[in-house]
This record gives sequence, structure tokens and C-alpha cells, in this order.
Amino acid sequence: MTQHSISPLRILLIGNTGQLGWELERTLAPLGELEAFDYPYVDLSNVESTRQLVRQYKPGLIVNAAAYTAVDRAEAEPDLARAVNAIAPGILAEEAVHLGAALIHYSTDYVFDGLKAATYMESDSPNPLSVYGRTKLEGEQEVQQAGGAYIILRTSWVYSLRGDSFVNKVLRWSRSEPLLKLVADQVSSPTWARMLAEVTSHLILMDGSELYEWFSEHHGLYHLAGSGYCSRFEWGQEVLRLDPHKEEQVMRGLQPAQTVDFPTPARRPLFSALNCDLFAQTFHLKMPDWKFTLKLAMEAV
Repeated sequence: MTQHSISPLRILLIGNTGQLGWELERTLAPLGELEAFDYPYVDLSNVESTRQLVRQYKPGLIVNAAAYTAVDRAEAEPDLARAVNAIAPGILAEEAVHLGAALIHYSTDYVFDGLKAATYMESDSPNPLSVYGRTKLEGEQEVQQAGGAYIILRTSWVYSLRGDSFVNKVLRWSRSEPLLKLVADQVSSPTWARMLAEVTSHLILMDGSELYEWFSEHHGLYHLAGSGYCSRFEWGQEVLRLDPHKEEQVMRGLQPAQTVDFPTPARRPLFSALNCDLFAQTFHLKMPDWKFTLKLAMEAV
């Protein structure tokens, strides 16, 4: 009996040192031949560097977890933010089309202005308030314009217990500040990077073996974030409640504050929680409640 070998999926992950990228490198590794890169090996602000990376590795799937995410600094560096967040995703999408490769690209709730009185759906019109939000929206549009087998995942308030995430900041502040003030008028859906990476992997495994055809059939823009929503103040409260080392806290009080109390160069949407029903209905996958995943994340430390 003749046995036919199936070539493993070649996956190119860009942005593997970020919060999400670090988790993706671990969840994608069992799915095929994974090559993972970040700056300075690949400079997404350099069009040729970006093109050459894709052409060198000829992947069957590109996962772009890289972004210029310094929301306030982007106000002073709009050209760099646009190069990384808008132009580079377009280049990756073009190269994916030429290769016949699938593409997963991540975007943000900051494409919205936060004025809607309900959770945002994919059909709602974006109106970003910042350079970061505008350039991420342009990145979505560049990927859509290139066409092909792409899936764009808009997410929100991504965190991990690595790096300078909001969760780690709250834990750090609680160990150095007697009084902690957190904004209570910014509301969205906290999303654990590891859970987002795991759902991404499940998405890839759904196709069987015809990844490009399956992605082509389901191509589009989807919202994917932790279920439910909260304010940053409520999020911080839960972080402190779940702190596995409460004895290290010197903080004696936690107070709600308003966004206007903390002036920043970039404006942020006040309510940007995402409605993820379309993703759930299409792929039969749903992110758990944000409180449940935060508990898992804190226990995983």
C-alpha cells in the first residue's frame, strides 16, 4: 500500500517578542514548520525587508502579530506608526496573495471613537481618535484591498503576565504606591494573550488540510476579545483581588478616577467593548469571560 506524505504547513510568525507573539510562537509551533521573527531581524518600516522575508520563507500561512503599539508616542511618530501598522500589513497581504498563502492579522478596538451606547459590531463605522487607531484602521483596509485568504481579528485590551501590560503595571504600582487611582470611565474587554493565541491555533486547525481554500471561504474581519467588559478600575480591582502575593502590596487605597485626570497625547475611546457574535457563529469558538481568564492568567504565573 502506497503511503502519501503530507507536507507540513509552513508558518511565518512576525512579532514573536510581543505579548501576543510570544504566546503565538508556543501555540503555533506544533502546527507545522514555524519560523518566527521580530525587529531587528525584520524591520516592518522597511518595505523591501518585509517583502524579502516572505519571499525567502515562502510560507503557507503568515501570522502578523507585530504592531506599533505605543499609543501616545505614535502622536509624535505618525510616519513610523503608519509604516508598521498600515503599509506593512498591506505588503504582507500582497505577498500572501502572490504565494497563495493564508494571512491572519490582528487589529484593535481603538479604531472606534467609543461613543456608541452598545458593544461594537464589525458593521459599525470606525472613527479612530488617535494616530495609533487611524494607522491600525488603515492596516485593516490595506489587507482587505489586497484580497486573498485573510482573516483580520480585532481584539481589545490584550494583556499577559509578561512585559509591561496593564496587569503587571497594577501589580507593580500596588507594591510602591500607598494610593492607587485607576480610570473608571474607560470600558472594554480584557483579553488574555495566551487565550487569544490558543483560539487562533484552533482556527487554523479547523480547515483540515486545505488552509488557503478554507480561509478564502471564511475571509473577512471578525471581533475576538474576552467575553464581557469592565472599566480599567474594575479590571484593576480584580487584579488586586487575585494577586497571589498580596503580602507584597503597600497600597492601602484604590480610587476611581476620570480620563481627564490623566492627560495624555493620544485620545482613547471611553467605551470600546467588542461584540464577538459573528466570530462565534462562524467558527463555533468563543472566548471565556474576562474574569475567568484573568484568574487563569494569574494562576499561571
